[in-house]
Amino acid sequence: MTLSSFVHSHPDKQVVLVQGLGFVGSVMSLVVANAVNGNYAVIGVDRDTEAGRRTVDSLNAGIFPIVANDPKIADYFDAVMKRGNFYATVDTAAYSWADIIIVDINFDVDKTNNEQYALSGYTVNLRPFEDAIITIGAHCKPDALVLIETTVPPGTCRSVVVPLLKTTLEARGLPSDKIRIGHSYERVMPGPDYIDSIQNFYRVYSGVDEASADAVEAFLKSVIRTDEFPLTRLGNTDATEIAKVLENSYRAMNIAFMVEWSRMAEEAGVDLYEVVRAIRRRPTHSNMMFPGIGVGGYCLTKDPLLASWARGNLLGGGGKLEQSEAAVSINDQMPRYAFEFLWRRYACTLVGKKLLLLGVSYRGDVGDTRFSPVEPFYRCLLHAGVRVSAHDPYVSSWPETGIQPFADLSEALQTHPDIAVVSTGHRLYRREETTDLLFSCEPMWIYDTIGLLSAAQINKLRQKHTVIVLGRGDL
Repeated sequence: MTLSSFVHSHPDKQVVLVQGLGFVGSVMSLVVANAVNGNYAVIGVDRDTEAGRRTVDSLNAGIFPIVANDPKIADYFDAVMKRGNFYATVDTAAYSWADIIIVDINFDVDKTNNEQYALSGYTVNLRPFEDAIITIGAHCKPDALVLIETTVPPGTCRSVVVPLLKTTLEARGLPSDKIRIGHSYERVMPGPDYIDSIQNFYRVYSGVDEASADAVEAFLKSVIRTDEFPLTRLGNTDATEIAKVLENSYRAMNIAFMVEWSRMAEEAGVDLYEVVRAIRRRPTHSNMMFPGIGVGGYCLTKDPLLASWARGNLLGGGGKLEQSEAAVSINDQMPRYAFEFLWRRYACTLVGKKLLLLGVSYRGDVGDTRFSPVEPFYRCLLHAGVRVSAHDPYVSSWPETGIQPFADLSEALQTHPDIAVVSTGHRLYRREETTDLLFSCEPMWIYDTIGLLSAAQINKLRQKHTVIVLGRGDL
């Protein structure tokens, strides 16, 4: 099927184009194509690169490229394939058909870390995002709705998106006063609640003017169950852009705060997980974090830096957000500390020891290794002369390291590791059969970096193995 034939086969539908078919855009496409109150033909557009073409070919062949433990993804994709209201392409001509364009592309921060993994500098490059907006303006209808879901530095819609779209439209001899521009940041949570984090969750939105905000509201009401999860409109796009980076900066700082307390608990011989669970019973402290191997994923590792950069570069403020930047630096050092915890506890040298990582993705039950804290932990192990292998049920290839993780845990354990490290919170590792499998192995060290093992699991495993848990000084 060609792009033109796809559009013409749906004359009664509004055309929604999703720019970017990664971890957000691909699933957003499914949600829109299965809209609860809408009737849409959805076009997913990726870049004309080898990776982009591979994603497009996979989607059009009926193979969804994202692996996650959410059965709704398969159900939604099957429904879309049967209905035939989704098409993927790298052809920029697709923008000319779109009534609504959703921007779901990456916005990266290039960080520089020193040998201790502390943040020593970073740069924010607007150019890739600007190029994406220029592409839209060069092809879109003059009255299209452009909805930015990408997390951007506050001030981006006002200072970057609006001028670029108006300039490119005018260069085409088209009016620039009819385009509608809004911002509604995604809160996508890869894993078992992937679809629900888009369709069944609260949304904050805004527009560059009232007409734009009204258009965003009407669209979101068609794809999100707003009867159960009402929308929140903010006064302008600066506000919604700040909301997203503040939301993630708060969480990043909460995690960083726990680092020094985990060290104190270890020194005091205290189980910090037990302490935090007790404190969490107080409603005002229910979101207190647990210790762990580190912060990963695409948002918490960079969003505080986007906010700090925007303060001086787009919003006209002075100085940086020092606490937010410090939180990123502290969190970046957590994998090194997790390694040092093992180094201090292990009974003999780590050089030449065989170590099995149980999980390499940044979050449980999803195959996403981008900015996974397991990667710097792995590099610390390599530097110490450890022989590292990995198991992950969702990751067949770990591109950041070149490792091919085992898919089968039994096979992975047949390598007879000296140490097994619980490094990602996959549900598989919580199961009783996994505990039994670990128990059946020859005596080894089991190191839980995220507090995944229950008291019952630890008690059973300690009958045969040495078990240590990051953040616990009582083991």
